[in-house]
Amino acid sequence: METTSRAVAQAPAAEGGQQVPSARRTVDGYLQAPFPWYGLDEAFTGPRWLMQVGTAADGAVEHGSIGHGDEPSVKNEVGSAGEPREKFAVVVTVAANPSRRSADGTGLLEATSVSSAAWLAGVGLLSFTWPGQMDHSLRDDWLEQQTETAWALADDLAGPEWSTLSLPVDGVPTPFHYRESEFGWVLAGSTQAGVHVGAYGRGMSAYGLGFAMIKDIGTYA
Repeated sequence: METTSRAVAQAPAAEGGQQVPSARRTVDGYLQAPFPWYGLDEAFTGPRWLMQVGTAADGAVEHGSIGHGDEPSVKNEVGSAGEPREKFAVVVTVAANPSRRSADGTGLLEATSVSSAAWLAGVGLLSFTWPGQMDHSLRDDWLEQQTETAWALADDLAGPEWSTLSLPVDGVPTPFHYRESEFGWVLAGSTQAGVHVGAYGRGMSAYGLGFAMIKDIGTYA
């Protein structure tokens, strides 16, 4: 998927692992998307927050993320009971686009697929992950290695690392590709609304989640 960055569109982390608020929380990019956005359905009653959108080389919005629950930091702190202190789920919406010519006619933009959603979700989870025993100077190398692993896994959704999980999308049971790791969980599937949906989270079980089209993304502003 040809975007302005191969990395999932997340806000940069400040020193100490906290997100930079000014780097996101703008609804403008979301309003420019020609496709609907998805989030957790009304069964989730906790906080919801905007993240960022990703654009293609021609400036068209191709994907974006909506956060639910606790706003995660990079460091995965664990509480006294051994459970993650941060409990969150992020829903990634990816426009379902075929291979097409760029706006300037100089090349082709890669088609998007369920694998695109799986990769964006996988890298999104990594962006909030930092093994506690790892030295700060080694994080970039670790992140590059894990990003390539996430890409390979997303390219092989029929592989042994993935299982199938049925979750409601707009009230309709929908199959998702699902995998767990020591850092959290990732899933990806398609909707009847012409978009692919990916999600990742930690501290919240994926098995009880449901997804729904956001009726008015403007209310997040």
